Amino acid sequence: MDGHQHGPLTGFTVGVTAVRRADELGALLRHRGGAVVHAPALRIVPPAEDTRLLSATRQLIDRAPDAVVATTAAGFRDWIGAAGGWGRGEELLSCLRAAELLARGPEVTAAIRAAGLTEAWSAGSGSMAEVLDRLLGEGVEGRRIALQLHGEPLPGFVDALREGGAEVVVVPVHRWMPPEDLVPVDRLIDATVARAVDAVTFTSAPAAASLLARAGERGRLTELLAALRHDVLAACVGPVTARPLQERGIDTVQPDRYRLGPLVEVLCTELPGRARTLPVAGRRVEIRGHAVLVDGETRPVPPAGMALLHALTRRPGWVVSRADLLRALPGSGRDEHAVETAMARLRAALGAPELIHTVVKRGYRLALDPSADSPYADA
Repeated sequence: MDGHQHGPLTGFTVGVTAVRRADELGALLRHRGGAVVHAPALRIVPPAEDTRLLSATRQLIDRAPDAVVATTAAGFRDWIGAAGGWGRGEELLSCLRAAELLARGPEVTAAIRAAGLTEAWSAGSGSMAEVLDRLLGEGVEGRRIALQLHGEPLPGFVDALREGGAEVVVVPVHRWMPPEDLVPVDRLIDATVARAVDAVTFTSAPAAASLLARAGERGRLTELLAALRHDVLAACVGPVTARPLQERGIDTVQPDRYRLGPLVEVLCTELPGRARTLPVAGRRVEIRGHAVLVDGETRPVPPAGMALLHALTRRPGWVVSRADLLRALPGSGRDEHAVETAMARLRAALGAPELIHTVVKRGYRLALDPSADSPYADA
């Protein structure tokens, strides 16, 4: 996007850790102006190849459950499809028809009916807490209950049923493992530590746990936690997804509805709210992650220029020495000529050289308007 047309995420870079629906999430972010760094933080075991899923399915066919909890539409469909591929599809459907079939919400209900089955009950809220209340209210002692998972374990749910006296058979659809290619994950960790991304999105608890685990393997966990606690926004699709991060002291933002669209809308509110806006040389300058809006016009700025600009805006109106600016430049060594080169490119990128004044023999300063409400305005 250029000119005066920009989206709410213009100038911001967002990390995407998702595997499923990553393309959809990336498209939503780009449509709103954001740049996307995709790093799948886990790998989904295809249901047809999952020996644990096959084993659980055989257990249920050999000894039918009293109740089956279907938690997700995609997971339920893929379970039925995998059983068909193993030549056990009709046996599984017969097993499900004989059980009390509980659905976690309307989407799951639709998947159950599409398979030619009928649910005994569906949670109106779409929450697992409502499903658990229903089961415990009926009484679970002595009952055999199958729980279809979808990538994420539900230890609290399973523990509550077992404490109530139930036998629980976990059906692990879309089980996850660490990614085969770790390079994208490592790059995202490094970018987060370097504050080269403004937010990281998480759509599952395993993805969050996997990213943290990989950072630990590389000896960068402390740095990653510091970045996510103070500078880089952690955006989660819901509270279950956020748990591994919150347990590490990371504050997260979440939408009211646990969907990709609302997750993106949260970012569209949170990230622009973190942008710095200053009146400089009679213009309105909004400083974002990797771009600047000058009177509403998008101005992409190279990384070295953004480093200088952030150093100047930390003390708007004050003179910042070349030595301090040199320290702010990534990998610049000790040559102050690098500051002059990066400053020339920054001014060119901004399209308004008058925004930054050169103070002879001292350094550079933002040309903050005298009327600006800043303790540095008269410096």
